[in-house]
Amino acid sequence: MPSPFDYRRRSTVTVRVGNVTIGSEWPIRVQSMTNTDTNDVERSAEQCLRIAQAGGEIVRLTAQGVREAESIGMISNLLRKQGCDVPLVADIHFNPRAALAAAALAEKVRINPGNFVDPARKFNHIDYTPEQYQAELDRIREALLPLIQICRDHNTALRIGVNHGSLSDRIMSRYGNTPAGMAESAMEFLRVLNAEHFTDVVISMKASNVVVMVEAVRRVVRAMDSEGMRFPLHLGVTEAGFGEDGRIKSAVGIGTLLADGLGDTVRVSLSEPPEDEIPVARLLVDYIAGRKNHPEIAGTLCRGYDPLCPPPMRRLSVDGKQTPVVIASATPEEITGSMKPDIYADRLAEIYDQLLVITPDNINIPGSLLAQLHELAESGNTLPVVVKVTYGDTDPQTLQVKAAADLGPVVMSHLCDGIWIEAPDAPAQDTVVQTAFSILQAARVRTTKTEFISCPSCGRTMFDLQKAVKDVQAATAHLTHLRIAVMGCIVNGPGEMADADYGYVGAARNCVSLFRNRECVKMNIPQEQAVDQLVELIKADGQWKQPT
Repeated sequence: MPSPFDYRRRSTVTVRVGNVTIGSEWPIRVQSMTNTDTNDVERSAEQCLRIAQAGGEIVRLTAQGVREAESIGMISNLLRKQGCDVPLVADIHFNPRAALAAAALAEKVRINPGNFVDPARKFNHIDYTPEQYQAELDRIREALLPLIQICRDHNTALRIGVNHGSLSDRIMSRYGNTPAGMAESAMEFLRVLNAEHFTDVVISMKASNVVVMVEAVRRVVRAMDSEGMRFPLHLGVTEAGFGEDGRIKSAVGIGTLLADGLGDTVRVSLSEPPEDEIPVARLLVDYIAGRKNHPEIAGTLCRGYDPLCPPPMRRLSVDGKQTPVVIASATPEEITGSMKPDIYADRLAEIYDQLLVITPDNINIPGSLLAQLHELAESGNTLPVVVKVTYGDTDPQTLQVKAAADLGPVVMSHLCDGIWIEAPDAPAQDTVVQTAFSILQAARVRTTKTEFISCPSCGRTMFDLQKAVKDVQAATAHLTHLRIAVMGCIVNGPGEMADADYGYVGAARNCVSLFRNRECVKMNIPQEQAVDQLVELIKADGQWKQPT
C-alpha cells in the first residue's frame, strides 16, 4: 500500500472501458449514473449526453433485467449517432441473465458479489461446514465462467462492486457486516477472475459510512497485494446525500483514499441531478492530482504506521467527551448561525497554557500534517495538537471539497485533537465553521447534527427522491441524535442504512416503506403521507424533540 505521506498512485494493470483507459498510468476518471428508467431510451440517452457534456467520462445505467440490458444497447446506438462515444456500464443486481445480455452490449458490466449468485439476504446466520462453504465458492466460479467468456468475446470490462448494504447472508455469517466481510466478498470473485487470467476488472467497495468505506478499500488492497493482484479501484461513498453534506462526506472518504495513492476512477454520489456530480468529482480529482511530484516531506519513515489500526490519542474534551474541537479565527460577531466554534482563536491563550498548533509546509497538505503528527506521536508528545489550514477560496463548495479532502485523512488518523480552518476571504465565516463540524461528522468522530443518508437514485427509483430528501430534512433536521436514511429502492436500502435509526425506502411506484433500523414497520405508504408518518413513528418511539 502506498505511503500516506508521499502522494504516489498505487500501480495497477490497465483496463479499457470502450475508448477510456483506467489505471495508474492514466488520469483518474470521473463518472456518474443515470436516474432515468433505462427502458425510456430517449430520456436515458439525453441524460447520458448531459453527463458527458458536463465532463463525465463513463456513465452507468441500471439493468434489472434482460430488457433493460437490451435497452442499454439501444441507448448506445442513439448516442453514437449523435457523436457521443461515452462508454456505458450496465449495473446488475440479482440477475445473471441480465449480466450475460449486457456484456455483449455495454462497455462494462458491474456485478455485486452480494447478490449475483447468492440469494437475496434475509440477515440470517448460517453455519457452513468447510465442504459446504467450498461448494458455494464453486457455485460462484460456475456462474462467472460464462460471463467471463462473453466479456472476452466483446472486449467488455467487469466491475466487481461490493456494497456494505448488500453482503450475502453467507458472508455475513462468517465475517459479519464488516469491512473485512466486504473485502472477502470481493476477493472470492477476484480469485476466480485471476485464475482465468481475466484482467479487465475494476473494484469498488462502497458504503454510506465513510469509515467503513475507507477501511474496506484499504483491506481489499492489502488482500490483493498479498495475492499479487493489481486491479484498479473505483472510489465512492454511496448514499452520500444532498448539498453540503454529500460533498463533504464524499470528499472525506474519496479524498482520504486518494491521499493514500488509492483510486483510479471516482463517482461522487449526490441526491441531485447526475450531471451535477461531475464538477464536484472533477474538482476533487484535480485538486488531489495537483499534489503529484510535490516536494519531499521530512519525517516520512515513521515506524509502526498501520492505517487499519488508528490509535486513540485525543486529549481535548467537549462536554466531558474526548472529541476533536473546532477552532475559528472569526470573532463572535462574525458567527451569526446556530453552530458556534468551540474556541475562538483570540481566546486560546486564556484557555490553554500549552497547545500545539501545526500547519502544513507542503502542497501535499494531509501528507505534511500526518508526517508531523506521527513524528509527534513517536516522540512521546503529551500535549494536545490542533491542525490549522488556511484557504484562499471564496466559493463555499470549493472550500468544502478542498478542506474535506485535506482534513479527512488527518481526522481519520485519530492523531489530532482539533481542526482550525482559516478562510479569511470566505463571504461568511458561518460556512467555514459549518464545514469544520461537517468534516468531523463525516469522519464519524463527532456528531453535531442529524445525519442524513440518501442515495442519488437510479432507474430503480419509482418516486421523487430529491423532493423526498428535502422534505425529510425539513421535518427532522433538528433531531441531531438520529441518523435517517432516504433510499430509492429495496435493493440496497435496508442494508446501506444498516446503522441508521430510521429509513424511508422506496417500495413501489410513488409508495414508501418505513424502517426502524432494519425492521420494516410500515409498508407501501403513499409518498404524500410518508413524511408525516415518519414523524409519527419517531414520536411514538419517544425519539422526537421539539425544534428550538
